[in-house]
Amino acid sequence: MTTTTATSTGSDADKRIGMIVMCLAMGLLPVGDAISKSLTSVLPPFEVTVLRALAQAAFLVPVAVLLRRHLAGPIFTLASLASAALIATVTYTLITAFSVMPIATAIAIFFLEPLVLTLLAGIFLGEVPGPRRFAAVGVGLVGAMIVIRPNFAVFGPVALLPLVGAVAYALNMIVLRKASLRQSALSFQVGASLCAAALLGGAEIVRLALGGGGGPLLEMPGWAMIAVAAAGMLATVTFLMITFAFSKVEASILAPFQYLEIVGATAVGFLIFGEFPDGMTILGAAIILGSGIYVFHRERARDLEVASAQPRDH
Repeated sequence: MTTTTATSTGSDADKRIGMIVMCLAMGLLPVGDAISKSLTSVLPPFEVTVLRALAQAAFLVPVAVLLRRHLAGPIFTLASLASAALIATVTYTLITAFSVMPIATAIAIFFLEPLVLTLLAGIFLGEVPGPRRFAAVGVGLVGAMIVIRPNFAVFGPVALLPLVGAVAYALNMIVLRKASLRQSALSFQVGASLCAAALLGGAEIVRLALGGGGGPLLEMPGWAMIAVAAAGMLATVTFLMITFAFSKVEASILAPFQYLEIVGATAVGFLIFGEFPDGMTILGAAIILGSGIYVFHRERARDLEVASAQPRDH
């Protein structure tokens, strides 16, 4: 998943284009996940995380040069560094989960993120949720338990990693909201991506220096290098697509479209790995999705109430 913010809205035609682009981006994200899962067959999850971050930064830099007129505000800030650490956490936890779990199952658990964000926004942003949102969060957690419990029995503690990733992603969204006051989405993403590549690359150098061994990297087959490049390119392309979509359509309208990623993850997991979620996972995922969509609905309703209450110029 990629973070961004809405910057403007356009005509109905622009909004339709924005929603189509968002749908396409949600279809591409699971492809990147599938590539990462494939790479874990020849590399440990941490090395996959490092290479993916380096590849994404390598693709994003020339794109940022081409789109430099969209750069606004400082690129390297404390917010960028914090985001980098959170992005690294999200990527590593999900890739580790993908290595042993069906992609769709891991993504279903990860999509607790909007509900976690609802709670954390009250703590860090003062956006205290009402009783109906708290109820939606509670229902979503029930759905998560339905998904996690049987998978915990099969896969062990690794089934909790997507939940850790969801918390890290929600925290990253809070960092982004605060950083958007000083930086454009592109400036923030470039800074965060470069910092993430530097942090993970530095950690890998330290690991090797301490005798961690570089055998898997040195013995990596040729297809793996192509896969790493493809993962980095897809991450960059999906970020740009999502940024474009949010520049055309209000965030509260686009937010539910993110759940299409679960549909894509299910399709990709089945077609490539022969994975298909069991009945309990589908039930739990449906509960999580329903709770998240309700939260988005309440968010949009609140925005409309605030807008209607504001005085208008005549």
